[in-house]
Amino acid sequence: MEPSYHHGTPSRTGILLINLGTPDAPTAAAVKPYLREFLSDPRVVEIPRVLWWPILNGIILNTRPKKSAEKYAQIWTSEGSPLLVHTQRQAKLLRGYLGESLKSASARPLTLTLSQGERGQSAIPPENGGIGSVSIEFAMRYGNPSVASALEKLKQQNCGRILIFPLYPQYAASSTATAMDAVFDALRAMRNMPEIRTIRSFHDHPGYIAALAQSVRDDWMKNGRPDKLVMSFHGVPRRSLEKGDPYHCECQKTGRLLAEALGLEQDRYRISFQSRFGRAEWLKPYTTATLEELGKQGTKRVDVICPGFVGDCLETLEEIALEGKASFLGAGGKEFHYIPCLNERDDWIHALCDIVSENLHGWTDAEEKEAGAASRTRALAMGAKD
Repeated sequence: MEPSYHHGTPSRTGILLINLGTPDAPTAAAVKPYLREFLSDPRVVEIPRVLWWPILNGIILNTRPKKSAEKYAQIWTSEGSPLLVHTQRQAKLLRGYLGESLKSASARPLTLTLSQGERGQSAIPPENGGIGSVSIEFAMRYGNPSVASALEKLKQQNCGRILIFPLYPQYAASSTATAMDAVFDALRAMRNMPEIRTIRSFHDHPGYIAALAQSVRDDWMKNGRPDKLVMSFHGVPRRSLEKGDPYHCECQKTGRLLAEALGLEQDRYRISFQSRFGRAEWLKPYTTATLEELGKQGTKRVDVICPGFVGDCLETLEEIALEGKASFLGAGGKEFHYIPCLNERDDWIHALCDIVSENLHGWTDAEEKEAGAASRTRALAMGAKD
């Protein structure tokens, strides 16, 4: 429901973090509607509906949910889906870090609230009539909490400016663009639309690259160095590159910058692509084939990192840490290490805060001006009564 508008009320700034999504439970019954929503997206499956619909509804949704549920069950935690848990924690930590950052920068108090999971709590209590405020929500493009519900919460908190932040480092039409689709679809139903800014990608952001590099160094400090470091990114169909999608190029740049930060020569690392779906050709080399090839070549130890994901999920914990390990060892490899995603690493949350702060430029000043104008209006009104 559209919140009431009251003239002269200062608007807040909102931040919406968006990740891919997850079923509500590791069961076939919960996975089926999630897969239906995901695989019905025309940006995800670019096959004409007249051809795809019978395949999706007649075959895939009758066979795949059970298999996928079994995979989810292997990585599900007591708190729920790993992706949902990590995204919620990232939003919570961002609230605190960003609050301190903006408070120091502006030398005035800043109140931040995170209604999803911790509704109504404040990272920094308002002092001396503090006027700045930022609300943070997170959403899943597919599944819950939905993008529309998160935007509604921000609207209810009087957010007239909202920064949309899809948590995909590399831009792809099938990830970032479809998250934006969900945002703009929700905005179409709003009478009083907020001002919107979007973050397109952060594949080469210094803070993101530095956090990735340090996560690798931390692992190597504990376990030693591998013979090869494999950087596995989520795959997309080859034709997406031919249609002009920049995803492949941005993955290559991330990989190159990470290798440079680690001081790796070109023969010490590989860039590959995982999660192939269907029979069409996808971006190559495929991660499974790469791991099998390295195992057959007598490579003793391989480490794998997934720079395209900022939170561990099915694709990292099951497909890489379990299936990838089995592929490498089964092909003759001796030792396999999966390096976890950035998750709640302190350096990553700092980088997240930096990316957000860079994109909030000018908005916090606008809040101060609005609040000042509202304060003057109230003062004039009180003077008139006297």
